[in-house]
Amino acid sequence: MSVETTAPAVAGAVDKEVRRLDRVIIRFAGDSGDGMQLTGDRFTSETASFGNDLSTLPNFPAEIRAPAGTLPGVSSFQLHFADHDILTPGDAPNVLVAMNPAALKANIGDLPRGAEIIVNTDEFTKRAMQKVGYAASPLEDGSLDGFHVHPVPLTTLTVEALKEFDLTRKEAERSKNMFALGLLSWMYHRPTEGTETFLRSKFAKKPDIAAANIAAFRAGWNFGETTEDFVVSYEVAPAATAFPPGVYRNISGNLALSYGLVAASRQADLPLFLGSYPITPASDILHELSKHKNFGVRTFQAEDEIAGIGAALGAAFGGSLAVTTTSGPGVALKSETIGLAVSLELPLLVVDIQRGGPSTGLPTKTEQADLLQAMYGRNGEAPVPVVAPRTPADCFDAVLEAARIALAYRTPVFLLSDGYLANGSEPWRIPELQELPDLTVRFAQGPNHTTEDGTEVFWPYKRDPHTLARPWAIPGTPGLEHRIGGIEKQDGTGNISYDPANHDLMVRTRQAKIDGIDVPDLQADDPDGARTLVLGWGSTYGPITAAVRRIRAQGGHIAQAHLRHLNPFPPNLGEVLTRYERVVIPEMNLGQLATLIRAEYLIDALSYTQVNGMPFKAEQLATALEEATDGH
Repeated sequence: MSVETTAPAVAGAVDKEVRRLDRVIIRFAGDSGDGMQLTGDRFTSETASFGNDLSTLPNFPAEIRAPAGTLPGVSSFQLHFADHDILTPGDAPNVLVAMNPAALKANIGDLPRGAEIIVNTDEFTKRAMQKVGYAASPLEDGSLDGFHVHPVPLTTLTVEALKEFDLTRKEAERSKNMFALGLLSWMYHRPTEGTETFLRSKFAKKPDIAAANIAAFRAGWNFGETTEDFVVSYEVAPAATAFPPGVYRNISGNLALSYGLVAASRQADLPLFLGSYPITPASDILHELSKHKNFGVRTFQAEDEIAGIGAALGAAFGGSLAVTTTSGPGVALKSETIGLAVSLELPLLVVDIQRGGPSTGLPTKTEQADLLQAMYGRNGEAPVPVVAPRTPADCFDAVLEAARIALAYRTPVFLLSDGYLANGSEPWRIPELQELPDLTVRFAQGPNHTTEDGTEVFWPYKRDPHTLARPWAIPGTPGLEHRIGGIEKQDGTGNISYDPANHDLMVRTRQAKIDGIDVPDLQADDPDGARTLVLGWGSTYGPITAAVRRIRAQGGHIAQAHLRHLNPFPPNLGEVLTRYERVVIPEMNLGQLATLIRAEYLIDALSYTQVNGMPFKAEQLATALEEATDGH
C-alpha cells in the first residue's frame, strides 16, 4: 500500500522515502493519564485490520492514579507487528514514543542503539525533568546521540490544531495522544477509517469532543506528511502466509476467555452463571459477560470473593455452567468453597488470572506462581484438574477444554491464565460452529439403583463406570431428592458417613476420578533428534518458541513441548521426558512445575525462572537455553 493511497491530500506535502520492513516493535509510553493504552489499542486494531500478525504487551501502573510525571506512574503499550508469524511482543522496541521525561527515563534502557525516539518536547520542563532525576535535559546533553531522536512539540501542535474548537487548553491537551497516533499511523501506513469510526462511537454523546479528537488525529497524520523531520515512512506488508484461511479479529486473552465461556454454555445447552468479585486482572471477564444476557448469561457481582464462588457453586447445584473468576489473592479466599465443590462433585470453573504476589503483590504485573496453590491449596485430599492456555487467542480453546472436563467428570476445574495473556492480544481465527466440541450434559431423570428389597431409589454418588462421575440431579426433579453438604458422604447413598473405611474409599475414588481424566498425549516438537527438551506451560509458550526458533536458526538442536494439562499430566509425559538427556523448564515463578516434574517422574529438570512481573524476553531465554545445550 503506497502513501498516496492512504494519506489525505495535504498542501505542502514533500516527497518522502518509503522503506519496506518485515517487522516493527513500537512502544507508546507516557503518564498514566496520557491515554497510552487507548493509543496502543487503536494502533493495534488498525494493524489487525490491515492483516499483519501481531502481539501486544500493555504495561500500566498498579496504582489507580500514580503521581503524574513520576517513574511509578509511567504507562506503556508495546506492539510487535510483522508480515510473518510472530510469537511475542518483542524484546526491544524499534520506536519509542515518549510523552514526558518519566516515560523516556523508564524505557530508554530497553532500546537498542539506532532506535527512533519521538519525544514530546513540551513536557521537558526543568521541574518535570528534576522530578525523575535528570540534572540536565537528555535532549541536549548528548546522552541520546546513539538514537534517532525526533523532538516534536506534541502538546503545542495539538492545541494549535484544535484552536477552532470551543475547548479550554487543558481539554485540547488531552487529545495529544491522538496527534501521536496520527503521526505513527502515517509513519507506518496504518488505515485510518477504523479509528475515526471508533472516536465517533466512543464520544457519540459528546460530538464536539469526537470532532476534536478526529481533528487531532488528522493533524498528526498531516504533520508526518509535511514535516521535514520525518523523511522516511515504512511499510509492513500483511502476513498473508502466517494464517490459515478464515475470518480473523484481534482479541485479548480475557475477551477470548469470555467468548469461550459463552460458547461452552451454548455447546452444553446450559445457562452460564458467573459469580465474581472485581479484581485485577480478571475484572474484564465480568465486564464482558455482563453484556451477553441475550445468550442466557447471568453475572453476579458479589460483595466479596467468598460470596462470589458460593453463588457460583449454588448455580452449579441448580444446573448452570457455573464460573467464578479471580486472581491469586481471591483464590486463597475461595479455597474452602473449592474444597466443598470437590466434596459435592459438581462442575465449576475457577478462572485464575495470575498476577504477582504474595498477598496483594503486583496487581498489574504478570506471574505464573499459583500453580501449586491450584494443585494443593485446600485442606485434605482435594484434587482438582488444572488447565492452562498458552496465548491470548488460545484462552478460547482452553476454557472449552476446562468446561469439557468439569461437565464430564463433575468436578471443579482450574483455568490458569495470567496478566500477560489477559491483557495481551493477537489475531484469532473465529471458529466455525461445527468445529466446537459437543458438551451436551445428561441430567439424572429418575432412580438409578435398586435396593435389596427391590425398591428403586436415587443414589447421588453412584458413579459412571468410565468417568467415575456421579449423576447430576437438578433440584426439584421428582424422586431425586438427596442430601448435600461438606461432611463426608457414604459411597453411593450420599448419606453422612464417619466410617474410616468409607472415607478412605471416597478419598481414593475422588483422586482416581481426576487421575483418569482423558487428556491428549503431549506432542514434542523435535525435528533434529535433540538431546535437550525445553518444557513449558501457560504464557511462556511465545517466548520459549521464539527462543527455540533462534537457536535452530543458528544451527542448534533443541526440542520443545508445552503443557496444557497440568493435572492430570498427559499420559505419555514420562516417556517424553526420558527421551532427553536434559530437560529445561522456564517459568515465571521459582520453579513450581519443575518441582512437580521432579517429584512425579524423578527427572533432574533444570529450572530457569523469572519473577520480575514481566514476560520472558526471547533473546534472554535463548541465551539461557543455549547454555543448557551442548550445541548438538
